[in-house]
Amino acid sequence: MLLGLIHPTAGEGSLLGVPLGDHRVRARVGFLPEHFRFHDWLTANEFLTLHGQLYHMSPDALKRRVAQLLELVGLTPHAGKKLKTFSKGMLQRIGLAQALLNQPELVILDEPTSGLDPVGRRLVRDIIRDLRSRGTTVFLNSHLLSEVEITCDRVAFIKHGVVLRTSPLQTLVEGELSVEVRARNLSPQAVQGLSRWSSNVRQDGEHLSLTLEGEADLPEVNRYLVQQGADVYALRPQHIALEDLFIQIVGTDGGL
Repeated sequence: MLLGLIHPTAGEGSLLGVPLGDHRVRARVGFLPEHFRFHDWLTANEFLTLHGQLYHMSPDALKRRVAQLLELVGLTPHAGKKLKTFSKGMLQRIGLAQALLNQPELVILDEPTSGLDPVGRRLVRDIIRDLRSRGTTVFLNSHLLSEVEITCDRVAFIKHGVVLRTSPLQTLVEGELSVEVRARNLSPQAVQGLSRWSSNVRQDGEHLSLTLEGEADLPEVNRYLVQQGADVYALRPQHIALEDLFIQIVGTDGGL
């Protein structure tokens, strides 16, 4: 909808402060779809040159920009090879290069690390970080939540087209803690008293697991257990992973 590829059934929207549908605004946006179909009879150099011409870039500026981008995505040695000979990962990288040709203010990436090996995923992450440092907004859609956790500043959880929650990523991952405690001499009363910090306390012999609102509760929980006569051998906090938060917010039936 933002790019004008499909039209909304209702409501209004804007892109870079301008109502949707303005082609002059779309010229300030880069886009890499998940399922791309490139001109596989063209070489990498020809493909980027064609897209640069669609942006009406001058020949000299386009030549320099194509060389820069091929170097950026690690495809300079393959500049003269036809896209039909490229692997899925190489096509993903040349697609990212074309999304950056016009030095966009906004880059929309749909599953940009799909099909990439670990080296390719790191390269894409580094490019996104560099874009962010230059003030470019990157709109990233991915089901690989580990990539989102590494890359993004803000996240939105969407289910069946409805945004359930939007938040700075740091606020989410530095919030609730999952805590594992190993202690002996745990009385039923001591375990029950942990409910003042957590509504989700589980015990399995000497092992306790509970969820806390933040790190500030850790010393209080430790002091409480000792005061109740428990011998605390280990207290291991761990921030809840984005994947677990996704399940909590969206549910087990997933979201689209």
